Parts: sequence; structure tokens; C-alpha cells
Amino acid sequence: MITDILTVQWKEMKELFFQRGRFRGGVTGMLFFVAVFGIFLPLQSGRDWVESPVGLVYWCWVPFLLVSSVVADAFAGERERHTLETLLASRLPDQAILIGKLAASIAYGWGLTLACVLLGLVSINFAYGRGQLLLYPWKISLGMMVLSFLVAALAASLGMLVSLRAATVRQAQQTFSIAFFVLFIPLFMFPMLPAEWKLKVAQVVEKINIETAAMAVISLLLLVDCILVALTFARFKRDKLILD
Repeated sequence: MITDILTVQWKEMKELFFQRGRFRGGVTGMLFFVAVFGIFLPLQSGRDWVESPVGLVYWCWVPFLLVSSVVADAFAGERERHTLETLLASRLPDQAILIGKLAASIAYGWGLTLACVLLGLVSINFAYGRGQLLLYPWKISLGMMVLSFLVAALAASLGMLVSLRAATVRQAQQTFSIAFFVLFIPLFMFPMLPAEWKLKVAQVVEKINIETAAMAVISLLLLVDCILVALTFARFKRDKLILD
């Protein structure tokens, strides 16, 4: 089973980096994204990039964005390229196909997120360190790694559910974009709030225990991820997909 999972994951990773277009997971698009989120934005933010706990929210958004850019292709893309029938007719078990595709999407989103984090630290220390090593506090670092992984898993499992039934990649992306907007609407709306409302929100956030809030979010994400993965396995019907 493990060999089959790794086979599917390796196939997906090769397609992500080399066969799905320059800016939809290709090497050029990956380098561009890492440069923006690992160099440009950290230098724009300055020392707050590592000193502010708001970074936890930021690094929860990045893996979702990354995974959402590629996961719609998981089954809808195979259907468009007429390779789905070949994949489903292979000896690979259903579990290996699903887990391999999930693992590839998560590895892509989570891996690039961590690469951006590390490059951001290098950029900040180079520009603002002045002989001092600037690092995230260890609790924020741990929370960042766990939360970004769980968010990547959330995007991957949700995207798989959408891609399983979408006729085309565009249809899957459109459906997934709705979920993206609903989940992250607070981030989109916050800059539009009146200054007084922003101040009130900031005052409320300051009173929240970051550790308690992070544990609550981690627990909720873990529960939702488990539910979505279970739904994905339940929805995967090889015979029905072949007929579709």
C-alpha cells in the first residue's frame, strides 16, 4: 500500500511542477510565489514580520491559497486529459489513489509555505538584523507549522471533494473559489471597516489568550479535516467515476 501511495504522490508531484503550466504549479510560478511571500512582503513589513503574532493568521491563509491553485486539477484535470480512465483501470487501490493525491497537494502547499517562512527569516535578518538574530518565538513557530499543515489538509480534502464531481478544471476552480471566499471573508472585509470598528476589533484581539485560541483553532481544524477526508473516501466510487 505504501509503495502504491508513493507512486501516486510522485506522479502528482511531477505534474504539479512540470506539466500543468508555468503559473499553475510549475517551477516558474513556484519561484515567483516564494520570491513575493519570502522576500518582498517580509521586507515590506520589517521586524513586525517575526515579532507580531498576527503572522499566525497570515501563514494560515498562504497554504490554502497554494493548495487551492492546484487541487482542482486532481480529478477534473485527469478527466479533461482523458487519463482518468487509465488511472482508475490500474491495479492501484482506491485508498492509494486518494491518499497519494491528497499527500501531493498537502506537500506542495505546506512545503512552499515553510520555504517562504524560512526565506522570510533570512530576508528579515539580512535587512533588519543588525547583528541580532531575529526569529519567531518557539510557540509561534510551532503553531505556524501545525496550523499551516492543517489548513493545507483542509484545502486539499475540500478540493478533492469538489474535483471528484466537477466536469472541468474551470468548474472545480469556480466552485472552490466560493468556499475560499466564504472561509476568508473576514480577512477581505477587515480593511473595509471604519477606523472605529478596527480599533474595537484590535482591543478584543488583544484580550484573547493566543495559546488558548490557537489550541481551539487547531482542534477545530483537526476535526473538520477528519470529516472532510472521511467524506472524500465515502464519495470516491471507482465504477461511477469511470462511467462519468
